[in-house]
Amino acid sequence: MSQTPEPPSPPRRLLRVVRAWIRSAPGTYVWLLILAATSFVVARIDPANLDWFLASRSTNLDHLRSDPVHVLVASALWTESSSFLLYFVLFNLFHANAERWLGTLRWLIVAATAHVLATFVSEGVVAWGIARGRLHDDLADTVDVGVSYALAGVVAVLTYHFAGRWRLLYGGGVLVFYLLPLITSRTFTDLGHFSAVLVGLGFFRFARGRPTWDPGLVYRRWQAGRRHV
Repeated sequence: MSQTPEPPSPPRRLLRVVRAWIRSAPGTYVWLLILAATSFVVARIDPANLDWFLASRSTNLDHLRSDPVHVLVASALWTESSSFLLYFVLFNLFHANAERWLGTLRWLIVAATAHVLATFVSEGVVAWGIARGRLHDDLADTVDVGVSYALAGVVAVLTYHFAGRWRLLYGGGVLVFYLLPLITSRTFTDLGHFSAVLVGLGFFRFARGRPTWDPGLVYRRWQAGRRHV
């Protein structure tokens, strides 16, 4: 007589869930793992030496002219802040959902393209301003690292994940959220963020054939379920 296998223990069930969750968006969680390591390093560097340390990984004009590939990759793996919890939340909200929806390759193309093009647009404006004497020469070697351009592009492409009017509401909200700082502060990073949003919105073809999400339908089903309880 065969014995019924014992169900897995709660810790094992939790481990399986976590493993399946990570496998559903491997690129996101590899990136997060790297950011966890680099954030740990940043948190332990003397603040007086931090700018010097990050300068070699910065996508400023000097480095884009001399070693563009190296700094474009390195700048996406380091940040000026050591707040890893914030990255963990944002990556799970946007990068992980976009990777599951688009697939790892398409998600990576969107993130990388937004990161690269937004960097060239923002630093191109800096170069133009320096050449015409409208910006200080010090901006040519400023520290500019982080994942925010890639994140902005992914946030924008998720517009096409929504159905019907929700797409307009979400997309309009994203445009306003990134446009207001550009209008009020007008820094080169604000320009980079808004450029990355436009890049993300330009990948509408990647959304063809992908499932859409209607939050209103989810809410109505939840309400209907409550009435039948």
